[in-house]
Amino acid sequence: MNQLLAMRTFVRVVDTGSFSRASDQLALPRSTVSKLVTDLEKHLGIKLMHRTTRALAPTPEGLEYYRHARRLVDELDEVDSAARGQILKPGGHLRVDAPASFANCLLIPALPEFHREYPGISVALGISDRAVNIVGEGVDCVIRAGELEDMAMIGRKVADLEYLTCAAPSYLQRRGMPASPEDLQQNHLKVGYFFTGAGKPVPLMFEKYGQCIEVADCAFSTNEGNGLKEMLLAGLGVGQHFKSIVQYYVDTGQLISVLPDWSRPTRPLHILYPPNRHQSARLKVFTEWVMRTFGISQ
Repeated sequence: MNQLLAMRTFVRVVDTGSFSRASDQLALPRSTVSKLVTDLEKHLGIKLMHRTTRALAPTPEGLEYYRHARRLVDELDEVDSAARGQILKPGGHLRVDAPASFANCLLIPALPEFHREYPGISVALGISDRAVNIVGEGVDCVIRAGELEDMAMIGRKVADLEYLTCAAPSYLQRRGMPASPEDLQQNHLKVGYFFTGAGKPVPLMFEKYGQCIEVADCAFSTNEGNGLKEMLLAGLGVGQHFKSIVQYYVDTGQLISVLPDWSRPTRPLHILYPPNRHQSARLKVFTEWVMRTFGISQ
């Protein structure tokens, strides 16, 4: 058994979640991919994969082996790239996690540009507003909005995200345009966002001339950015979302800006990765591309 090939194959099977997709990417017959993983299990004396007719997933032992094996494969790929003089065009696999609205509205539409620039890098994108365990889930980097809470991570600021207060024309036709934050609080339906685990919607916030007003009591709320956008488009009430996410809908008339003289404090957007993680060339170029594409070049 070629142990390095078997290890590389197992890593690709876990990354893709499929023997078939792994065989396509490795240009190996599916039967060879399956046999390499089976031979690796025999060599190690442990079961690496749960196999059923409907699902394929690593065992707890397999997931632990995957974390170590992937790090070794990544480092070997970096050595090969450097030796071949290809360090400026790195290859390999990246596991990235990003919030739903940012991933769907901004990151995914821009990924073809990244692929044209770095065709040798494959990207597995986890889409979720929940906080992931970067080390425990084998994630290379995460993109997150908000203040840095995990000081154990290296965080690079991408941009400050502006908010826009808006509502659908259908809602404003029914209820009228709010004249002030106080009018919004007393006479209008609000749409908001809540963080998983808290349950209570985050108040809408309005600032002007040093005055800060919070508007609470949301009639509808969600813990996912796309859900918040869809609630606004459905005409459920007035809410606040990132300008970069809803500006298209304002430009096309599907949403209308509300209380434009009032603003909400910006929210920082960061890209995070572990300090002890071998920062591969592909992670480095992806980080720089994100910062160049969506915000501050550093």
